[in-house]
Amino acid sequence: MNLELITIISNFGKASKIISSAKRHGVTGGTVLLGYGTIHHGLLNMLGLRDIRREILRIVVDESTVDDLMNDLNTEFEFYKPNHGIVYTSSICEVTGASSLSCDVNNLIQEEPMYQSINVIVDKGKGEDVIDAATSAGSKGGTIINARGSGIHETQKVFGIEIEPEKEIVVIIAKSTEVDNIISTIAERLELEKPGNGILYVQNLNRTYGIYED
Repeated sequence: MNLELITIISNFGKASKIISSAKRHGVTGGTVLLGYGTIHHGLLNMLGLRDIRREILRIVVDESTVDDLMNDLNTEFEFYKPNHGIVYTSSICEVTGASSLSCDVNNLIQEEPMYQSINVIVDKGKGEDVIDAATSAGSKGGTIINARGSGIHETQKVFGIEIEPEKEIVVIIAKSTEVDNIISTIAERLELEKPGNGILYVQNLNRTYGIYED
């Protein structure tokens, strides 16, 4: 069995409706994360509307059901229209929890992807720096998710109590041909080679919806 992780970045308030629809297609549930999307547009920045609240929904499904599920969701929620959301899928190999699923590694999609997802984990407040660096390298923007981290370089003490600092996860979708330039610019600007400054990883995307090129 091959598994895929569906990630849907939608406007705030839509995730519950998408989950309800997905359950009618046999999906047992999903995880919703809160974040915000960034728009680099002069007028919007002046009006204070650069940041837009987002919900990030993640669902694990059998690869054999992905196309039918996404076609139905695409029709219902109109991801094919601008500003209706961004959807992408990536391969995963094992899920353990309420139910356990695993995949055949030999059958994972091996084709060169058209798009990749750049994921950067940095301290809270640095997400915008990541977006600015990526934009200068040709990115169209990204989504910032609030999180919390724990590691030997991050833990601080306040009155003798260890405090785990808040983190931001930046998700940027880019053409594979543009990824190397974007990640090298981010790594240089954020000095990711230094311990504790952040972690960056890249995922191949199998399917994408709602991505429009200027």
